[in-house]
Amino acid sequence: TGADVDDGQEFLKWKNGGGHFHKSACIDPTVVIEIGAIVHPKSVLGANVHVGSGTAIGPCVKIGQFTKIGYNAALSNCTVGDSCVIHNGVCIGQDGFGFFVNEDGNMVKKPQILNVRIGNHVDIGANTCIDRGRLIGHNVVIGKSCMLCGQVGIAGSVIIGDYVVLGGRVAVRDHVSIISKVRLAANSCVTKDIREHGDYGGFPAVPIHVWRRQIAIQCRSSKKRKS
Repeated sequence: TGADVDDGQEFLKWKNGGGHFHKSACIDPTVVIEIGAIVHPKSVLGANVHVGSGTAIGPCVKIGQFTKIGYNAALSNCTVGDSCVIHNGVCIGQDGFGFFVNEDGNMVKKPQILNVRIGNHVDIGANTCIDRGRLIGHNVVIGKSCMLCGQVGIAGSVIIGDYVVLGGRVAVRDHVSIISKVRLAANSCVTKDIREHGDYGGFPAVPIHVWRRQIAIQCRSSKKRKS
């Protein structure tokens, strides 16, 4: 079975790596669970999954075959596809950012009831946070073959098409859509829907040629004031 009973408790020791798992979890015999890692009840791990030391796989999480998870990651309320790479310190599926004002005017935490779904062949960089469904907010949908660079922030209920590139520190406001085959320059801010393919930049984000023209005008105006 690939497991030893751990002091008669509900958690067992996995022989292939030395980590622990709940006896109700469904784990392929080829899985490696390193020492210090733990797999919680009713989780499903496919063939050749590798779970790094210190990582916690929460209840009912599903992980596809050939997926590699680094050290000290935390996965809950999520499904991960095949052949993914999840680097050290990643947090997926934790409670999302949701509050409302009650009748007394107090800010109250709003329960998050959705799950995160990650497709096949996805690479998630170290210390990324994908909340339950804030680097990436709740209800966000991201298409295939997209690339998100460092310090990107995406608010809730955003829809992003396929082959989209978000440069460093790009921000996307809530409830907007970005069509496929769009590239956004670093430090841009998307404040409304982008409905045409192409390159964009600025705050608010506009077509790249418009943004460059705006920058040129600002530079000329600045030089005139100095003179």
